[in-house]
Formats: sequence, C-alpha cells, structure tokens
Amino acid sequence: MAEKDVPSSRPSVRSSSFRELTMADLAFVVTTVAVFALVAFIAKGVARL
Repeated sequence: MAEKDVPSSRPSVRSSSFRELTMADLAFVVTTVAVFALVAFIAKGVARL
C-alpha cells in the first residue's frame, strides 16, 4: 500500500507545482508587456519634445 500511496501523491504535487509555474510565467509575461508599453509611452512623449 505504501508504494501505491507515493505515486498517487506525486501527480498532485506536480499539478500544484505546474500551476505555480504557470502563474509565475503569466506574471512574467504580463510584467514584461507592461514594461514595454510604459517604455513606448515614454518614447512617444520624448519624441514630442
């Protein structure tokens, strides 16, 4: 029974770590897009000067 319990617990750990990794990737992408948008906004403002 101990051998069956270990594999059954591994997918739950993998799914939670996969979910955390996905959220981290999503946060990174959103932050990167926001930074580039901010830089483009500043560049347009500087170009007007």
